[in-house]
Amino acid sequence: MGVLIVDDSMFMRSLITKIFNKHGINILAEAANGKEAIVKYKELKPDVVTMDLMMNEMSGLEAIKEIMKIDPKAEIIVCSSMGQKAFIKEAIELGARGFVIKPFDEDALIDEVEKAILHKKVDNT
Repeated sequence: MGVLIVDDSMFMRSLITKIFNKHGINILAEAANGKEAIVKYKELKPDVVTMDLMMNEMSGLEAIKEIMKIDPKAEIIVCSSMGQKAFIKEAIELGARGFVIKPFDEDALIDEVEKAILHKKVDNT
């Protein structure tokens, strides 16, 4: 069981990693853009993906589309800024399971990830 963290900000990836480590959530890998996320998703099949929306090379929206083609049951949680509400709505329509607004509350992030992990377990039974 594990999580793929996708964000173009090294600081944000590091912050999410610290939060997950503190709560005993296994991190499989990190990706700095949508293209890397797709490659790592195919390779590692994570239980949950945290996805930034605004990234270079390939946006989070494009990555969500591609990941959902690979795995329609993918558990993706969008971690994005408040000013990106329209993009968050689109991400949910594309299949993202939930979202957390940056700067996020640690508990809100953990709650979303735990819900996604639980949903994944139920789907796999």
